[in-house]
Amino acid sequence: MTDDGHKPGGIGVDRSEGFGERLLGVLLDRAHEMPPELIAPLVAEEVARVGGREVSILLQDYEQVLLVPLPGRRLRVGGPESVEDSPAGEAFLSRRTVEVPQDGSVRMYLPLLDGSDQIGAMAVTLDRVDDDDRRLLRRLAGLVADMIVTKDAYTDLFFQARRSAPMSVAAEIQWSLLPPLSMTVPQVEVAGILEPAYDVAGDSFDYALNGDVLHVAMIDAMGHGLDAATMATVAIGAYRHTRRSDTDLSQVYAFMDRAICEQFGPDHFVTAQMMVLNIATGRLRWVNAGHPAPFLIRDRAVVDRLESPTTLPVGFGGEEPVISERMLRPGDRLLCFTDGLIEEHQAGGEQFGEEQLVEWTNRILRERTEVRAVARALSHTLKQERGGTTSDDATIFLVEWRGGDADHLAALD
Repeated sequence: MTDDGHKPGGIGVDRSEGFGERLLGVLLDRAHEMPPELIAPLVAEEVARVGGREVSILLQDYEQVLLVPLPGRRLRVGGPESVEDSPAGEAFLSRRTVEVPQDGSVRMYLPLLDGSDQIGAMAVTLDRVDDDDRRLLRRLAGLVADMIVTKDAYTDLFFQARRSAPMSVAAEIQWSLLPPLSMTVPQVEVAGILEPAYDVAGDSFDYALNGDVLHVAMIDAMGHGLDAATMATVAIGAYRHTRRSDTDLSQVYAFMDRAICEQFGPDHFVTAQMMVLNIATGRLRWVNAGHPAPFLIRDRAVVDRLESPTTLPVGFGGEEPVISERMLRPGDRLLCFTDGLIEEHQAGGEQFGEEQLVEWTNRILRERTEVRAVARALSHTLKQERGGTTSDDATIFLVEWRGGDADHLAALD
């Protein structure tokens, strides 16, 4: 094999692991100082070295309805593709490579995963595809996702590409607060979605996995617009501050309560729900401060509500909250949601209600399995069933506990 990656005699391209390692190494070496706008031509150049062409990088829009093309030199830029019924959407939702035969070639769609968060898909056309191509392009797509997430911290290019509608200032603030919309490790998976994506104001969620402990919070600040977004910012900031100080749930509630009361006065409040899940044992502990009770999903159906004593919303100066506890079984899911999901009035004047939420949740669970796909389908279906409009923020956060450990990921084969 020659230094340029070709086999002696010029027969084909060597896509062995040694060649692929050098190719990815070049990309990684250049990426450190790469301006964001040069990612596209660099990726196209690297793909061309394995015989690929017509490279497209598709990013999910904020509503999770479309995969929108990233503009850039040497990229194939077409129209947006539907998440629901396109090969790119299938790769995005399933986290698997999708191959579509064309006239004498193959169009490959690869999920762009960063820490298991799905940010989009990459498409490339090759004359033929073998296992070496699949392995190399899968790793390349992972590196591209990492580059996009890293560069996104200091550019607006990717934000602008993902925004398919005008966004309010309040929504801009809320999106800047959010962690990745999904996270997967062997023991647990989470996924969240906000509606209306381009006008959300008071709803937000946060999570962190610290060792064997998954911390989760969902909040709903009163009101609309900038006032609600400002309160949500303070509430999430206070939550993160106490969480990172390794305090108990009751202390987390008390600190958030003081922060909202001192900053905004006694007439303002934030409903909140804070959870701690030990992903090694399945022990769940939570505090409910004015939220609807989460649903417990088992064997692909809602089987219970996590009822608990409800303390006053954050900001009202409630007493020390009661911490509820439950042991989960492997495979159990928790569906957390804000009241905007069930209090929306339908065309006939009645509230959507929890009964319909249970019914639609069970229906979707029979059709879909992936956590991210379930959360997305549930949010979009419920919005459609409520008449296609959302007058209040409506947030869904889904957790699946699987148990086990991840030690095998630290061992080299």
